[in-house]
Amino acid sequence: MISAAIVGGTGYTGIELIRLLSAHPEVSIDLLTSRSEAGTRADEIFPSLRGISDIVFSDLGDNTLGALQKCDVVFFATPHGVAMKQAEALTQAGVKVIDLAADFRLQSLTEFEHWYKQSHTCPELLKTAVYGLPEINRDKLASALLVGNPGCYPTTAILGLKPVIEAQNEQAERLVESRIVIDAKSGVSGAGRQASLALNYAETTDNFKAYSVEGHRHLPEIEQGVAQLLDSQFTHRIRFLPHLVPMIRGMLSSIHMELTDAGAAIDWQQVFEDSYASEGFVDVMPKVFIQTRAVCVLVIVYVSQYIKTTSVLS
Repeated sequence: MISAAIVGGTGYTGIELIRLLSAHPEVSIDLLTSRSEAGTRADEIFPSLRGISDIVFSDLGDNTLGALQKCDVVFFATPHGVAMKQAEALTQAGVKVIDLAADFRLQSLTEFEHWYKQSHTCPELLKTAVYGLPEINRDKLASALLVGNPGCYPTTAILGLKPVIEAQNEQAERLVESRIVIDAKSGVSGAGRQASLALNYAETTDNFKAYSVEGHRHLPEIEQGVAQLLDSQFTHRIRFLPHLVPMIRGMLSSIHMELTDAGAAIDWQQVFEDSYASEGFVDVMPKVFIQTRAVCVLVIVYVSQYIKTTSVLS
């Protein structure tokens, strides 16, 4: 049985992590930390966990690191900047670390500090961390000691682009023109549970807005993920614009690519189906419109010289 700890289990990602790990036959959640909810059962705060987990939140203070080092794996469901403070000590003790925030997603220190507006306390670990998207890094993840879990927008974008990039690698010629447009929409839970005027009910209901128009911190993560798929230099320009829509959870990214003559001759539906045939987390749908009440599904539509990929997360 794998002994797991969750640091910061009161956010939306923490709640979902408790639910998923509790259903895993080979994982035992042995430690769940929270300063604000110490001594309280998780299912008392989140009734959706009733019958799933009755674990109690703990605040071990100065003894937290020692307790975490006794586990096999530690998940950080915390804000950006928390995992980096303990990752080195944990990995040196042989404990696997999986950070659900952005501390170890980007390999470039310059990019991280530019987009997340904070210094990194263990930059030497950025190059050794494995990007936690199994569809592109499954073999590396099997033995990884430090994992940076992917962001939400990059997950939809990279999975939507992966079959196209791989087909272009195989064909050794350009199949899509130089510009790729990613038009993405997210529910409000993606911003977390912390109260915010911009995210309260009156501000978001019956409203729809673009944000981070000047540049979003998930763009370098998308570009890095694309680079990991390449056999050769990728010269395409990615244009990414996120939007906030009035729903609680879910994400839909529409990816627009103009095909070259060589690309227009390809059966892209078959390419996508073949690419994800053995992937349990990704479902390539027939040519129907999809919605955000799904796990991760893809729909491919191509008309004349254009291919439009719709990638959805629940």
